[in-house]
Amino acid sequence: MSTMGIINSDPDVKERVEYAFRQVPGHAYDLLFLTQKEEILEFLNYALPELVVINFSDPAIDIDEIVDHIQNDKWILNFGIIGLFSHKKHKEEELLKKYKAINVLTLLDNFRLRSHLVKNIQIIEQNYQLIFQREFTKNLLNGASGSFTIENDLLGVPLFAGIGATIMAQRGLINPDSKMHLQLALAELIVNAIEHGNCGISYDEKTKALEQGISPVDLIAEKCKDPAIRAKKVSFLWEIKADRTVFIIHDEGQGFDVKAHLDKLAKQNEYSLHGRGIRMAAGIAHEIKYNSKGNQVALIITHDMSVEHEIPIGFSKEQTVLVKKGETVLKEGEAGDYLYYISSGTYEVYLNDKPVGVLSPQDIFLGEMSFLLNQRRSATIKAASPGKLILLTQKTFVSVIREYPHYGIFLSKLLARRLVRSNEQTAARLNAANC
Repeated sequence: MSTMGIINSDPDVKERVEYAFRQVPGHAYDLLFLTQKEEILEFLNYALPELVVINFSDPAIDIDEIVDHIQNDKWILNFGIIGLFSHKKHKEEELLKKYKAINVLTLLDNFRLRSHLVKNIQIIEQNYQLIFQREFTKNLLNGASGSFTIENDLLGVPLFAGIGATIMAQRGLINPDSKMHLQLALAELIVNAIEHGNCGISYDEKTKALEQGISPVDLIAEKCKDPAIRAKKVSFLWEIKADRTVFIIHDEGQGFDVKAHLDKLAKQNEYSLHGRGIRMAAGIAHEIKYNSKGNQVALIITHDMSVEHEIPIGFSKEQTVLVKKGETVLKEGEAGDYLYYISSGTYEVYLNDKPVGVLSPQDIFLGEMSFLLNQRRSATIKAASPGKLILLTQKTFVSVIREYPHYGIFLSKLLARRLVRSNEQTAARLNAANC
């Protein structure tokens, strides 16, 4: 059973969380409620969780102090966060903006906890490797892609949008400000696909419902009483390329006249709730494309290669190395008595003069295996873009581990994951050979 850390001291929220888990018999989580600063920091530093629930509206816990601790060592405290909040105290967009620099995958108002908390946790854990994959030598030469199939459920939409935006932020392809805007834009476009696409809710119908005090959630629930509508899904896909990422949102509705709709939006007040998703998307995307039917939109985001990852506090005083595109950073066969922490840039890995992989800030280090094993470099690494590295000698690295012992635990965990990945690849090759 895995431990689920929940930073919360509010008795009402605690009851709601426990109720949510009781509705899932045999769930694989041991709930650990954390209320005191010391126990919270100890859990984060040494348990190295992959997912944490934080009540951002908890009046008895200094949440900002906890968040500052996470930000000071984001490279190690890199877990996903489900944020809880009270709509009476905070607004969702304000929280996303305030905590844009940490991995808030989704925010749940307290009244949603009983119905959606466990569902959100399960979706995140099922896709954790996709979101927070930390492999030292992953091959990204052919890009990366993924997809979700989404039910007609508005309450789950923020999570899927949060995953999409976090994937880019984790790879250093967008800055934190862009992450927040991308997350909101994707959420709005997915909502449009559910409301107007799958459920066929018109502009006038939604306006009338809102005037009558009927929420979009209730309106969709009413529509989904029709089995044909309930069966429709939204496809949310993305593909990460060298210079851009393409998000595609496709619904199973009748489509619409794209040109006429865009012309109508252009005449509306910019603060109108109608067309909000398209306006937000236009503000962050390099390009927006629709198919001829009008039931698919592609959002093209250009990568920001200038984004730097914050330097871990333990490495902050060490030598900074600025590299130019095309520069050889490590050479095959040379002594491996130092390694680099990757602050920014992308780096191509060559074996026998052939490109075999690409490394980025997500991979954390360059040259760690030969460094740890006291071996010569097994590959050559060249800068594929301008970048910044932090040089760490053996003496420095050992000193840092002594001062920050949880760094050693983190490194061990990363190496263990790499070993698991290597074993999986070996098993796959053996199975293919035996077929």
